Amino acid sequence: MTIETATDVFEEHRPVLLGVAYRMLGRLADAEDVVQEAWLRWSGADRSGVREPRGFLVRVTTRLAIDRLRQIKSRGEMYVGPWLPEPCVTDFGDAVPDTAERAVLADSVSLAVLVILESLSPLERAVFVLREAFGYPYAEIATMLERQEAAVRQLAGRARKHVDERRPRYDVDPAQRRDLTEGILAAAVNGDLEGLMALLAPDVRLVGDSGGKSRAPLRVLETSAKVARFLKGAARKGIPDASFRFLELNGGPALLALSGNKPDSVLQLDVADGRVQSVYVIRNPDKLRSLAALA
Repeated sequence: MTIETATDVFEEHRPVLLGVAYRMLGRLADAEDVVQEAWLRWSGADRSGVREPRGFLVRVTTRLAIDRLRQIKSRGEMYVGPWLPEPCVTDFGDAVPDTAERAVLADSVSLAVLVILESLSPLERAVFVLREAFGYPYAEIATMLERQEAAVRQLAGRARKHVDERRPRYDVDPAQRRDLTEGILAAAVNGDLEGLMALLAPDVRLVGDSGGKSRAPLRVLETSAKVARFLKGAARKGIPDASFRFLELNGGPALLALSGNKPDSVLQLDVADGRVQSVYVIRNPDKLRSLAALA
Protein backbone atom coordinates (compact mmCIF):
# COMPACT_ATOMS: atom_id res chain seq x y z
CA MET A 1 0.00 0.00 0.00
CA THR A 2 1.53 3.31 -1.06
CA ILE A 3 1.67 6.38 1.19
CA GLU A 4 -0.90 8.07 -1.08
CA THR A 5 -3.26 5.12 -0.80
CA ALA A 6 -2.75 4.94 2.95
CA THR A 7 -3.68 8.62 3.19
CA ASP A 8 -6.80 8.10 1.10
CA VAL A 9 -7.93 5.18 3.27
CA PHE A 10 -7.33 7.12 6.45
CA GLU A 11 -9.19 10.19 5.20
CA GLU A 12 -12.13 7.99 4.20
CA HIS A 13 -12.49 6.85 7.81
CA ARG A 14 -11.49 10.10 9.54
CA PRO A 15 -15.11 11.21 10.25
CA VAL A 16 -15.82 7.94 12.10
CA LEU A 17 -12.55 8.16 14.03
CA LEU A 18 -13.25 11.74 15.04
CA GLY A 19 -16.78 10.75 16.04
CA VAL A 20 -15.48 7.98 18.31
CA ALA A 21 -12.79 10.18 19.84
CA TYR A 22 -15.11 13.14 20.44
CA ARG A 23 -17.73 10.99 22.18
CA MET A 24 -14.97 9.48 24.28
CA LEU A 25 -13.34 12.78 25.25
CA GLY A 26 -15.97 15.51 24.92
CA ARG A 27 -13.46 17.99 23.48
CA LEU A 28 -12.63 18.49 19.82
CA ALA A 29 -9.00 19.47 20.42
CA ASP A 30 -8.38 16.24 22.36
CA ALA A 31 -10.26 14.23 19.73
CA GLU A 32 -8.24 15.74 16.90
CA ASP A 33 -4.99 15.04 18.77
CA VAL A 34 -6.01 11.40 19.18
CA VAL A 35 -6.95 11.08 15.51
CA GLN A 36 -3.63 12.63 14.50
CA GLU A 37 -1.78 10.11 16.65
CA ALA A 38 -3.85 7.34 15.03
CA TRP A 39 -2.70 8.61 11.62
CA LEU A 40 0.94 8.49 12.70
CA ARG A 41 0.51 4.90 13.82
CA TRP A 42 -1.36 3.98 10.64
CA SER A 43 1.19 5.59 8.34
CA GLY A 44 4.08 3.90 10.15
CA ALA A 45 2.48 0.46 10.49
CA ASP A 46 2.95 -2.62 8.37
CA ARG A 47 -0.46 -2.58 6.67
CA SER A 48 0.08 -5.62 4.48
CA GLY A 49 -1.92 -7.83 6.85
CA VAL A 50 -4.71 -5.34 7.55
CA ARG A 51 -7.86 -6.67 5.88
CA GLU A 52 -10.32 -4.27 7.55
CA PRO A 53 -8.76 -0.78 7.75
CA ARG A 54 -11.80 0.73 9.46
CA GLY A 55 -11.73 -1.83 12.27
CA PHE A 56 -7.98 -1.41 12.68
CA LEU A 57 -8.25 2.39 12.82
CA VAL A 58 -11.22 2.42 15.22
CA ARG A 59 -9.32 0.03 17.50
CA VAL A 60 -6.23 2.26 17.52
CA THR A 61 -8.29 5.41 18.04
CA THR A 62 -10.31 3.89 20.87
CA ARG A 63 -7.22 2.71 22.72
CA LEU A 64 -5.57 6.12 22.32
CA ALA A 65 -8.72 7.81 23.62
CA ILE A 66 -8.79 5.50 26.65
CA ASP A 67 -5.16 6.38 27.36
CA ARG A 68 -5.96 10.09 27.05
CA LEU A 69 -8.91 9.75 29.45
CA ARG A 70 -6.70 8.01 31.99
CA GLN A 71 -4.13 10.78 31.74
CA ILE A 72 -6.63 13.57 32.33
CA LYS A 73 -7.14 14.35 36.00
CA SER A 74 -10.67 14.63 37.28
CA ARG A 75 -12.29 17.58 35.49
CA GLY A 76 -14.32 18.21 38.61
CA GLU A 77 -11.13 18.96 40.55
CA MET A 78 -9.47 21.04 37.84
CA TYR A 79 -12.36 22.89 36.25
CA VAL A 80 -13.89 26.14 37.50
CA GLY A 81 -17.68 25.82 37.64
CA PRO A 82 -19.86 23.28 35.82
CA TRP A 83 -18.32 21.37 32.90
CA LEU A 84 -20.01 20.91 29.53
CA PRO A 85 -18.61 19.28 26.38
CA GLU A 86 -17.16 21.44 23.66
CA PRO A 87 -20.00 22.15 21.19
CA CYS A 88 -19.68 20.21 17.97
CA VAL A 89 -21.34 20.91 14.61
CA THR A 90 -23.42 17.85 13.69
CA ASP A 91 -25.17 18.51 10.42
CA PHE A 92 -25.32 14.91 9.17
CA GLY A 93 -26.68 16.02 5.79
CA ASP A 94 -27.39 13.17 3.36
CA ALA A 95 -24.65 11.01 4.89
CA VAL A 96 -27.14 9.56 7.38
CA PRO A 97 -30.50 9.42 5.59
CA ASP A 98 -32.26 6.97 7.91
CA THR A 99 -34.32 8.78 10.54
CA ALA A 100 -33.73 6.15 13.25
CA GLU A 101 -29.98 6.15 12.66
CA ARG A 102 -29.88 9.94 12.75
CA ALA A 103 -31.74 9.91 16.06
CA VAL A 104 -29.27 7.46 17.59
CA LEU A 105 -26.26 9.48 16.42
CA ALA A 106 -27.80 12.74 17.59
CA ASP A 107 -28.63 11.33 21.02
CA SER A 108 -25.17 9.84 21.49
CA VAL A 109 -23.55 13.24 20.96
CA SER A 110 -26.08 15.37 22.89
CA LEU A 111 -24.79 17.55 25.71
CA ALA A 112 -26.94 15.70 28.26
CA VAL A 113 -25.56 12.28 27.31
CA LEU A 114 -21.93 13.43 27.03
CA VAL A 115 -22.14 14.91 30.53
CA ILE A 116 -23.38 11.56 31.83
CA LEU A 117 -20.57 9.72 30.02
CA GLU A 118 -18.07 11.79 32.00
CA SER A 119 -18.99 9.73 35.07
CA LEU A 120 -18.20 6.38 33.41
CA SER A 121 -14.83 4.66 33.59
CA PRO A 122 -12.73 4.90 30.41
CA LEU A 123 -13.49 1.28 29.50
CA GLU A 124 -17.21 1.66 30.16
CA ARG A 125 -17.25 4.80 28.06
CA ALA A 126 -15.43 3.09 25.20
CA VAL A 127 -17.81 0.12 25.20
CA PHE A 128 -20.87 2.37 25.39
CA VAL A 129 -19.72 4.55 22.49
CA LEU A 130 -18.73 1.65 20.26
CA ARG A 131 -21.89 -0.33 20.99
CA GLU A 132 -24.60 2.31 21.35
CA ALA A 133 -23.41 4.98 18.92
CA PHE A 134 -21.70 2.87 16.26
CA GLY A 135 -23.36 -0.51 16.64
CA TYR A 136 -20.24 -2.67 16.87
CA PRO A 137 -20.86 -6.32 17.89
CA TYR A 138 -19.68 -7.34 21.35
CA ALA A 139 -17.18 -9.78 19.89
CA GLU A 140 -15.55 -7.07 17.78
CA ILE A 141 -15.42 -4.65 20.72
CA ALA A 142 -13.81 -7.39 22.80
CA THR A 143 -11.10 -7.78 20.15
CA MET A 144 -10.54 -4.03 19.99
CA LEU A 145 -10.15 -3.74 23.75
CA GLU A 146 -8.38 -7.08 24.25
CA ARG A 147 -11.03 -8.24 26.70
CA GLN A 148 -13.23 -11.32 26.93
CA GLU A 149 -16.61 -10.92 25.29
CA ALA A 150 -18.36 -11.73 28.57
CA ALA A 151 -16.46 -8.90 30.28
CA VAL A 152 -17.41 -6.50 27.49
CA ARG A 153 -21.07 -7.44 27.85
CA GLN A 154 -20.84 -6.71 31.58
CA LEU A 155 -19.23 -3.33 30.91
CA ALA A 156 -21.91 -2.53 28.35
CA GLY A 157 -24.70 -3.49 30.75
CA ARG A 158 -23.31 -1.34 33.56
CA ALA A 159 -22.75 1.62 31.25
CA ARG A 160 -26.21 1.40 29.69
CA LYS A 161 -27.89 1.10 33.10
CA HIS A 162 -25.92 4.10 34.38
CA VAL A 163 -26.84 6.23 31.37
CA ASP A 164 -30.50 5.16 31.29
CA GLU A 165 -30.96 5.95 34.98
CA ARG A 166 -29.60 9.46 34.53
CA ARG A 167 -30.71 10.35 31.01
CA PRO A 168 -33.80 12.58 31.05
CA ARG A 169 -36.50 11.88 28.49
CA TYR A 170 -36.67 14.90 26.23
CA ASP A 171 -38.62 15.68 23.08
CA VAL A 172 -36.37 15.72 20.03
CA ASP A 173 -38.51 17.75 17.64
CA PRO A 174 -35.97 20.26 16.27
CA ALA A 175 -38.67 22.69 15.12
CA GLN A 176 -40.13 22.89 18.62
CA ARG A 177 -36.70 23.35 20.16
CA ARG A 178 -35.90 26.14 17.72
CA ASP A 179 -39.24 27.86 18.34
CA LEU A 180 -38.66 27.79 22.10
CA THR A 181 -35.10 29.05 21.64
CA GLU A 182 -36.40 31.99 19.60
CA GLY A 183 -39.03 32.62 22.28
CA ILE A 184 -36.44 32.58 25.05
CA LEU A 185 -34.22 35.01 23.12
CA ALA A 186 -37.08 37.41 22.37
CA ALA A 187 -38.41 37.39 25.94
CA ALA A 188 -34.95 37.90 27.43
CA VAL A 189 -34.07 40.77 25.07
CA ASN A 190 -37.43 42.43 25.80
CA GLY A 191 -37.00 41.99 29.55
CA ASP A 192 -40.22 39.94 29.71
CA LEU A 193 -39.82 37.98 32.93
CA GLU A 194 -43.34 36.52 32.83
CA GLY A 195 -42.85 35.52 29.21
CA LEU A 196 -39.64 33.71 30.11
CA MET A 197 -41.23 31.85 33.00
CA ALA A 198 -44.10 30.74 30.76
CA LEU A 199 -41.59 28.95 28.52
CA LEU A 200 -39.67 27.29 31.35
CA ALA A 201 -40.63 24.16 33.26
CA PRO A 202 -40.98 24.83 37.02
CA ASP A 203 -37.93 22.65 37.78
CA VAL A 204 -35.82 23.84 34.84
CA ARG A 205 -32.03 23.76 35.25
CA LEU A 206 -29.46 26.11 33.74
CA VAL A 207 -25.89 24.86 33.38
CA GLY A 208 -23.33 27.51 32.51
CA ASP A 209 -19.81 26.61 31.40
CA SER A 210 -17.25 29.41 31.49
CA GLY A 211 -14.21 27.60 32.88
CA GLY A 212 -13.69 30.74 34.99
CA LYS A 213 -12.70 32.64 31.82
CA SER A 214 -15.91 34.61 31.26
CA ARG A 215 -19.12 35.45 33.12
CA ALA A 216 -21.46 32.55 33.78
CA PRO A 217 -23.02 30.97 36.88
CA LEU A 218 -20.50 28.94 38.87
CA ARG A 219 -23.29 26.67 40.09
CA VAL A 220 -26.24 25.05 38.37
CA LEU A 221 -29.32 27.28 38.62
CA GLU A 222 -32.63 25.59 39.39
CA THR A 223 -36.28 26.68 39.23
CA SER A 224 -37.95 28.81 36.60
CA ALA A 225 -37.73 31.99 38.68
CA LYS A 226 -33.95 31.82 39.08
CA VAL A 227 -33.31 30.82 35.47
CA ALA A 228 -35.64 33.51 34.11
CA ARG A 229 -33.98 36.21 36.21
CA PHE A 230 -30.55 35.11 35.02
CA LEU A 231 -31.56 35.12 31.34
CA LYS A 232 -33.20 38.53 31.67
CA GLY A 233 -30.15 39.94 33.46
CA ALA A 234 -27.73 38.49 30.92
CA ALA A 235 -29.72 40.03 28.06
CA ARG A 236 -29.86 43.39 29.84
CA LYS A 237 -26.07 43.50 30.17
CA GLY A 238 -25.88 42.63 26.49
CA ILE A 239 -23.10 41.58 24.13
CA PRO A 240 -21.12 44.28 22.30
CA ASP A 241 -22.02 44.42 18.60
CA ALA A 242 -24.25 41.39 19.09
CA SER A 243 -25.64 39.16 16.37
CA PHE A 244 -27.19 35.70 16.51
CA ARG A 245 -27.43 32.69 14.26
CA PHE A 246 -28.96 29.24 14.49
CA LEU A 247 -27.02 26.09 13.68
CA GLU A 248 -27.08 22.40 14.54
CA LEU A 249 -24.80 21.52 17.43
CA ASN A 250 -24.62 18.19 19.22
CA GLY A 251 -27.57 16.82 17.34
CA GLY A 252 -29.99 19.69 17.85
CA PRO A 253 -30.68 23.36 17.15
CA ALA A 254 -28.56 25.84 19.05
CA LEU A 255 -28.14 29.60 19.19
CA LEU A 256 -24.68 31.03 18.57
CA ALA A 257 -24.21 34.56 19.94
CA LEU A 258 -21.50 36.60 18.27
CA SER A 259 -19.72 39.69 19.51
CA GLY A 260 -18.65 41.29 16.27
CA ASN A 261 -17.27 38.34 14.33
CA LYS A 262 -16.16 36.43 17.41
CA PRO A 263 -18.18 33.65 19.08
CA ASP A 264 -19.32 34.82 22.52
CA SER A 265 -21.60 32.03 23.71
CA VAL A 266 -23.73 29.07 22.72
CA LEU A 267 -27.21 28.43 24.09
CA GLN A 268 -29.01 25.12 23.68
CA LEU A 269 -32.22 23.81 25.20
CA ASP A 270 -33.67 20.45 26.17
CA VAL A 271 -37.43 20.33 25.85
CA ALA A 272 -40.25 18.11 27.14
CA ASP A 273 -44.01 18.61 27.17
CA GLY A 274 -43.67 21.88 25.30
CA ARG A 275 -41.50 23.60 27.90
CA VAL A 276 -37.81 24.08 28.47
CA GLN A 277 -36.36 21.52 30.90
CA SER A 278 -32.64 22.34 30.64
CA VAL A 279 -30.69 25.36 29.44
CA TYR A 280 -27.03 24.97 28.50
CA VAL A 281 -24.87 28.08 28.15
CA ILE A 282 -21.29 27.63 26.97
CA ARG A 283 -19.06 30.71 27.32
CA ASN A 284 -15.60 29.24 27.80
CA PRO A 285 -13.71 30.87 24.90
CA ASP A 286 -11.48 27.80 24.56
CA LYS A 287 -14.56 25.72 23.70
CA LEU A 288 -15.86 28.22 21.12
CA ARG A 289 -12.74 28.43 18.94
CA SER A 290 -13.91 25.70 16.58
CA LEU A 291 -17.01 27.84 15.81
CA ALA A 292 -15.01 30.90 14.76
CA ALA A 293 -15.10 29.81 11.12
CA LEU A 294 -18.91 29.96 11.25
CA ALA A 295 -18.98 33.60 12.37
